[in-house]
Amino acid sequence: MKGSLFACLGGALITLQGVANTRISEDIGTWQAATITQLTGFIVALMLMMLVRDKQWKRFKRVKPLYLSAGSFAALIIFTNVTSIQSIGVTLTIAVVLIAQLGLTFLIDSNGWFGVVKQKMGLPQFIGIGMMIAGVLILSL
Repeated sequence: MKGSLFACLGGALITLQGVANTRISEDIGTWQAATITQLTGFIVALMLMMLVRDKQWKRFKRVKPLYLSAGSFAALIIFTNVTSIQSIGVTLTIAVVLIAQLGLTFLIDSNGWFGVVKQKMGLPQFIGIGMMIAGVLILSL
């Protein structure tokens, strides 16, 4: 239950961030919006880390260098979301983003990439993805 609540909150926050970034980019530019978002995100994460003080930071060297680059994706995520929202709107952008996420996670899970436990994918999963794609097509009409 806790995971689902956090997922709902995360989804709502991603949508709000996309809309806010689009409004910022209309005034000062997309890369400027990405810079402001990254900077404010860093400041908030740093403050929260300082408040928690769980000493996990000491294990930093155990993280593979490849995974340390994950934060750099955020700038590209912001750029692509802002550009998409400006072009096709918030609803369709989020719908397509969700399908792209689901498609990639489907591949990651079914192949066991990045060290995740391999998951068996069957007809119900394919039907679910198909229904989501059909939903996006209906939204785009």
